[in-house]
Amino acid sequence: MRSHLLNDTTAESYRRSVTEGIERVAAKLATTTRPFTGITVDALTPRIDEIDLDKPLLDTAAVLDELEDVYLRDAIYFHHPRYLAHLNCPVVIPAVLGEAILSAVNSSLDTWDQSAGGTLIERKLIDWTTARIGLGENADGVFTSGGTQSNLQALLLAREEAKTDTTAKLRIFASEVSHFSVKKSAKLLGLGQDSVVSVPVDHDKRMQTVALARELERCRCDGLVPMAVVATAGTTDFGSIDPLPEIAELCEQYGAWMHVDAAYGCGLLASVKYRDRIDGIERADSVTVDYHKSFFQPVSSSAVLVRDSSTLRHATYHAEYLNPRRMVQERIPNQVDKSLQTTRRFDALKLWMTLRVMGADGIGQLFDEVCDLAVEGWNLLAADPRFDVVVAPSLSTLVFRYIPASVTDPAEIDRANLYARKALFASGDAVVAGTKVSGRHYLKFTLLNPETTVEDMSVVLDLIAGHAEQYLGESLERAS
Repeated sequence: MRSHLLNDTTAESYRRSVTEGIERVAAKLATTTRPFTGITVDALTPRIDEIDLDKPLLDTAAVLDELEDVYLRDAIYFHHPRYLAHLNCPVVIPAVLGEAILSAVNSSLDTWDQSAGGTLIERKLIDWTTARIGLGENADGVFTSGGTQSNLQALLLAREEAKTDTTAKLRIFASEVSHFSVKKSAKLLGLGQDSVVSVPVDHDKRMQTVALARELERCRCDGLVPMAVVATAGTTDFGSIDPLPEIAELCEQYGAWMHVDAAYGCGLLASVKYRDRIDGIERADSVTVDYHKSFFQPVSSSAVLVRDSSTLRHATYHAEYLNPRRMVQERIPNQVDKSLQTTRRFDALKLWMTLRVMGADGIGQLFDEVCDLAVEGWNLLAADPRFDVVVAPSLSTLVFRYIPASVTDPAEIDRANLYARKALFASGDAVVAGTKVSGRHYLKFTLLNPETTVEDMSVVLDLIAGHAEQYLGESLERAS
């Protein structure tokens, strides 16, 4: 079994195995005609269940054949232009190359003696990102597994920085369409369900600063402590961007930590055309970015950034076997001093490879393309009497609802839209997301693929309408 260990004696075997796997994936990418096969849970589960993991196949080619049957054939392929559902981007080749390298070398980014150059590369990328944001010379941060972890760490720092004699007094303010991880973080931090104050949004799904000011004042009058305001730069459902400059003013006035959840909107940091949409982000105390959303990176690749590097001390613990206190005096850089994680992948390498091959403008141009595409999609939907579209895009998301000409019952229209989404997914022809707006079911295009065209959107809209009409026709037959 030692022949399977990656080392100097097995380098050639490693080359052959990885090449064989890459060729399988490349062939699949080259021949995929739909984002999904439409396979059901009931059809795929038995194929997985029948595999006996205690009886290895002992042959790479045989394992790859099996993998084709249980995974590659039925995987959902985000690179396909008619995958329009969630915040999953197609990935750039330099980042995939970085993924292959980091997996093989397997550096752990917790301490210097496990990563060396990896530590410095990550720190360089953190400095690059904080400079793009404009957080100042004392800024810092660390890579994380994703936006949920980044938001959790940011709110942990905000909790520790808040001046209060009891956590029961702490309040977090976020818009009613902010990410669920805000409430989840509050629970994990022991703050209670009432600690998150939901602030109404306007017609464009942006936090109402008048309402925020009212809630902050009420908080102060009630003897409570405004721990943090979470402004969202790219909401998951609508791509809306909260008014960051106005929120920053209120945070200063009331002494609240300002966190900007830019997990989605961080692509604007590299934008050639639309950077001004997140003006005000430079005034944040902390920022979440997900490179694996709008920087076209493979999962996972995220970071939490802070204006004041000293606040990261709240995540620092010392262990004699790992990062003893003497290392601080010896100026040995250990990333575990900043992170909620200990063992941690060298995910920063993917972004490093991307920037060194493509440059920031290359990333920004791709993100600008999907933002432009969203405007074209908005125009398409607004001109189509079959659909109601909710809000003009700030980024690359469109939320809409099929409205039949002959049916007025909102509940029946809900069911038609739900059916259309499920039927479309089952067909494998396209994948779209769904959400609720004012209690009603809507559909969603999340546009992150520059290869998607207006024609693709038009075809998918026709498919949605066709499935919805089929449901309504069958429903009418059943009723009669």
